[in-house]
Amino acid sequence: MDSCDVLIVGGGPAGSSCAWGLRHSGLNVLILDKQVFPRDKVCGGWITPAVLTDLGIDTLEYSRDRVLQPITSFRVGCIGGSIVESDFGEAVSYGIRRREFDDYLLRRSGAKLQLGTALTRLEQSPSGWVANDRIQARVVVGAGGHFCPVARLVGAKKGAEPAVVAQETEFEMDALQLAGCRIRKDTPELYFCRDMKGYGWCFRKGDVLNIGLGRADPHRLSAHVGVFLDFLKLAGRISFDVPPQRGHAYLLEGTSTRTIVGDGILLIGDAAGLAYSQSGEGIRPAVESGLLAAKSILASDASYDAKRLDSYPALLARRRRPWSMGAGRYIPSQWIGFLGRSLLKSRWFVRDVVLDEWFLHAGSSRDLLSLPPNSSFQRADSGAHFK
Repeated sequence: MDSCDVLIVGGGPAGSSCAWGLRHSGLNVLILDKQVFPRDKVCGGWITPAVLTDLGIDTLEYSRDRVLQPITSFRVGCIGGSIVESDFGEAVSYGIRRREFDDYLLRRSGAKLQLGTALTRLEQSPSGWVANDRIQARVVVGAGGHFCPVARLVGAKKGAEPAVVAQETEFEMDALQLAGCRIRKDTPELYFCRDMKGYGWCFRKGDVLNIGLGRADPHRLSAHVGVFLDFLKLAGRISFDVPPQRGHAYLLEGTSTRTIVGDGILLIGDAAGLAYSQSGEGIRPAVESGLLAAKSILASDASYDAKRLDSYPALLARRRRPWSMGAGRYIPSQWIGFLGRSLLKSRWFVRDVVLDEWFLHAGSSRDLLSLPPNSSFQRADSGAHFK
């Protein structure tokens, strides 16, 4: 039987970040994933500089052989309404391709890898857990996304939570499509639904285009997507049909009832339901939660019962942003659409609230992941290069 100290189920940014955070700990870490990497992943593929900083990624080195599209401005509005353009004059975020980004993080994580193998069975044992009847682990980290099998083990039930649903596609444009695309490489476009229950996006990364729409209300999602795609054509943003879209789901922070800590169990990333409530962004919460889970594992002094791992929920609570609980829940639903459409005409609101607060998190603290200098877990801030 194989054995490890930490079994991480899921090789995406959450799982890779957790393993990377444990790389100098002396612990034996194994990542299990049902996919073989590199693999395609449905995702807008947008990261803030904080992600690069927290993971010590050198942008110059990373961008040599991979897509790292600087984002310097945005077009924001309502579907069918007026548009506000905000130019920051410098790179405030970056576009990545998840196929490249996830594979990069996984390969440099320092963990042993078992890819192409799904978790089908998980049972408690006197010394922790046994996965698939052949892997003995002292602690298991669930990093398998919204449908993570570890999350199901600790009580998550499919369809029992108010998930955001989305459809999107990402494809490399041919010559005709490039000629018929007015979306600029450095300028993502965000278009909110008129009822403010979701938004669509167009995001160009070099010659690759990502288009999608997500909604907190799952009813008639395909119809909303159709309206959005028609709007893009009528507005002259694209002149061609896009390839078929793929669906996915995730939970917004504050809406999940999942148990994220148990005896020898931790949930991170989308498995824990941590996507930002206003933007739906999942990569930064995945990275942060993975690093914080690593911190909690190290602080437990090799005793991985729920009581010793309970620092993890407290650390997650500290990283919660002012907007994370959603101010809209206090406004009558019949007013939200009108107020939202009115506010999205304001350059101040778009720049300072929608972009700086909701999507860029420009005012968030950067000390949430710090530890004393003598800790075996260290943040690597010096590797990133920003203007």
